[in-house]
Amino acid sequence: MSDGTMAPPNVASCTVQPSAGQPIPDVEIRISETGEILIAGPTVFAGYYKSPEATEEAIVLDDQDRRWFRTGDAGYIDEDGHIIYLDRVKDMITLANGESFSPQFIEGRLKFSPYIRDVMAIGSEIRDFVTALIIIDFENVGHWAEKRGLGYTTFLDLSQKPEVYDLITEAVQAVNESLPPAGRLRRFILMHKEFDADEAEMTRTRKLRRGFLQERYGEIMEAMYSDQDTVHVRAPVRYQDGSEGVVETDVRIMSLA
Repeated sequence: MSDGTMAPPNVASCTVQPSAGQPIPDVEIRISETGEILIAGPTVFAGYYKSPEATEEAIVLDDQDRRWFRTGDAGYIDEDGHIIYLDRVKDMITLANGESFSPQFIEGRLKFSPYIRDVMAIGSEIRDFVTALIIIDFENVGHWAEKRGLGYTTFLDLSQKPEVYDLITEAVQAVNESLPPAGRLRRFILMHKEFDADEAEMTRTRKLRRGFLQERYGEIMEAMYSDQDTVHVRAPVRYQDGSEGVVETDVRIMSLA
């Protein structure tokens, strides 16, 4: 069991984190070897009523037979003693190298950039590193480009500008700086179109439909785990007037050191 003073070495984190605050008096917090937040103290319940199996699952004993409640939350304790919540343990993803990361957490941190609208972080037990599909914020990036005299015609044209890739790379590298090396974003793509609720790519509340996206953009995801520098995409799109069409282009794959 960790002493709870630092982030577990196999959990991805970021420099500026949303803190849940410090533990209240008489309550101790520790981080398990799997990155789960554990709580001990007088506030921890004795057990579930007439359910010893559920109690055994919820409570773990340390070497001194102290009772620690398993919160089901993944996180760590920073240098100032603040509890940093990452995600539910069940929603963390383990890579082939043993590194654990929260796709939602990484996506949230990247979207702090005014130039990034949506992100889908990618990784699995058969992948050695994290990649991402990134959607630029067309309005903000457009204003940024206009101030610099950078001409463009469409979302696709703007998203594939080398200068825009450089701009987004800065945001990715800023998030990467404090991530454990094995859990950092190694490659990403600036998508040729926005994720669209009308195309079932996300919900009306802008939650990603991950399964659908993995199926629709599977070839792009596979390309990021190859030695390719670009990937040819051909995807259906629906326009604002209700008409449908197909976009076909080469999309750049950005690799990070």
